[in-house]
This record gives sequence, C-alpha cells and structure tokens, in this order.
Amino acid sequence: MTLDAARRLVAPSARSDVPPFMVMDVMAAAARIEASGGRVIHMEVGQPAAAAPSPAIEAARRALGSGPLGYTESLGIGSLRRRIARHYADSYGLEIDPQRVIVTTGSSAGFILAFLSMFDPGDRVAIANPGYPPYRHILTALGCEPVLIETSADTRWAITGESLRAAHARAPLAGLLVASPANPTGTMMTPQALGELIATAESLGIRVISDEIYHGLDYAVPKETAAQLSDSALVINSFSKYFCMTGWRIGWMIAPEPLVRPIDRLQGNLAISVPTLSQIAAEAAFEGRTELEAIKHGYEDNRKILIEGLPGAGLDKFLPVDGAFYLYADVSKFSNDSFDFAKRLLADAHVAATPGVDFDPINGNRFVRFCYARSSADMREAVERIGGWLRRL
Repeated sequence: MTLDAARRLVAPSARSDVPPFMVMDVMAAAARIEASGGRVIHMEVGQPAAAAPSPAIEAARRALGSGPLGYTESLGIGSLRRRIARHYADSYGLEIDPQRVIVTTGSSAGFILAFLSMFDPGDRVAIANPGYPPYRHILTALGCEPVLIETSADTRWAITGESLRAAHARAPLAGLLVASPANPTGTMMTPQALGELIATAESLGIRVISDEIYHGLDYAVPKETAAQLSDSALVINSFSKYFCMTGWRIGWMIAPEPLVRPIDRLQGNLAISVPTLSQIAAEAAFEGRTELEAIKHGYEDNRKILIEGLPGAGLDKFLPVDGAFYLYADVSKFSNDSFDFAKRLLADAHVAATPGVDFDPINGNRFVRFCYARSSADMREAVERIGGWLRRL
C-alpha cells in the first residue's frame, strides 16, 4: 500500500471540517494559568456556577440507591414529559399535549434531531448574526447551509420579517432558527416582534425552530414561547441554564405532532434514550423554584454590577442586557482583534472572556462576550481588573 493510500484510510470526512468552539480553547488556557497557581475569574463559559437544585440532587441519590438504571422510552420518561407539559401551563398558560414533548440529551442533541427531522442536505437555514456558533457548525456537518442574517441596533439585534423576506428572495430558505434571549448578545425579542417574525416565516413556507434555553432568565423584556404563537414551530429548551444542570446533559423539545414519530425513530437509533438518572433529576428540579429564583436574582445583581461598572472601566458600548447571563461589549476602541484582546486580557488580568469572532465571523473582531453567572464578588473584582488593565494599555 502506498503512503497516499494509507493516509486516505484515516483522512477525516469533509463534514467534520468545522471550526472549533473557541470558548473551549479559552477554558483550556485559563486552566493552564490556574495549574500554575494563578486565580482566574471565569467569564468565558456560559454556565451557572451554582449546583443543580436540591430536589434534583436528592432524587438522583434516591435513584442510585434503588436498583439498576435501564433504558427508558426513546422520547423520555412519561412522568417527566407530563411535568414539562405542566410547566407550559404554569409558566405560559398554555396547554401542551405531553405526547409532543421529547426529552433530549441537552439542547445540543435537540438541535441535531431538529435539523435531521426538518431539513435535507442542501437546505438553507437562516440564523441571526451574531449567534451561537454550533448552530452553524452542526448545520454544516449535516450538509445544510447556514445563512447568516445581519442584525443591528435598529432591530434590537434580531432578525425581522423584512430581513427574512429579503434573504428568502435572494435564494429560498427552508428554515429559520431564532433565539430569545440570545447568545452571545443577551438581547430579547418582544412578544410582538417574535410573533410577526414567525408569521412571516410560515407565510413564506419557512420552518421555524425556537431556541428557548435561556427562558426564565429574563430581566427587561417579557418572555414568550413560540409554542404559544404557532403549532408548527419546533421549540428547544434545556435544564442547563435556568435549572443549573449543564453537566447532567438534559433538555427537551416541543415538536409539531407530525414530527414526533420521525424524531422518535432518530433518537432510538442515535442514542436509544436519554440518561435515566438525568431524567429523574430533571423531573424533580421543577420543585426547586425557590432556589432557582434566588440564583436568578443573583444574576440580576451581577448584571447591574457590569452595566454600572464597565463604562467606568473603559467599556462603555455594549448591547442591551435583556436576559440570559451575557454582556456583549464593543472593544473596538482598544482593539480590532477580539481574539487577541481576549488572549491578552486573560494573560495579563486573569479575566477569561470569549472573543466575538466565535459568534460572528463578520463583525465579531470588535466584540467580546462576558458571562456574569458567577458570584457578585467575582463580578466586582472583574470590573476592577478590567479597568486596571485597560488603563495600562
């Protein structure tokens, strides 16, 4: 066998050639500083610092002591699906058929299942720019084409019906993915704006996916679920953010009824079922609302610390901080290379942040994302460190 032939045997597929999620690289660099004795304030990764609510932890402990944990139904444990449906009645006044609820291995698996069940290779799917990088990367790996629609302050950093219609006119779109609250911006769409966008999409024959994983973490704009606005929209949510269960890898979907059986088949083949222990804990997590609301109030305090403190530190331009736990700051008066800016901020001030180029390949060189999900003491110290570092530049 020739050397070239041997190399072809182990060559990666074209579909695997997606960019890395840069925040993971930032985390690795921060870990190296900590390993050498430095103290890093982590504002790079979008996850709560708090543990899962105590009812979830207690339920998991009981389950571990009760015997073997086997597979569950592919769509999820029936009682969990009913509890999620009840959540929509409690939170939105919306009756959801539990049969439309699908439990997933985090929202990440939800996106894969949604894309596989709704789109074919070559389909074009619109997403907001800036936006969560794996949207683009998963679509690309599955043979679909992500279509970036530019957003701006004029539209509160959201896709509008007008911009969607214009993109569809240039080349037909099969899908639209919308997020409110959004990552990395933390901005939210008003219920009216979301309703108008979904109505426009469906009038054009464009399928809608709504990423609602930051629901519950809203401060300035009332949240609205796409399930309230359309029976045809597919909703993705997760226990990772509001429920503080990132490492449990558990999420859910509300699917249009015709898609339930196709997703059931996909899930059964790709994963068999979602981890049983995580499902048991997730059902109990709904009983931890008192703890979770206290954590949310902590985020609100952190939000205030950054909004009031960063302008004095030198970062006086950032997007509306409506929800989630992110602040997306314009750093262009200091640098037009957000990756280098974040690298130096970590090395010099030991504050870890994520460069905007991770979220926006067009204008992200001017922005950095800060996550404020840690303690208020950390946020105050971060403002001091950032201010001191910027004054030395």
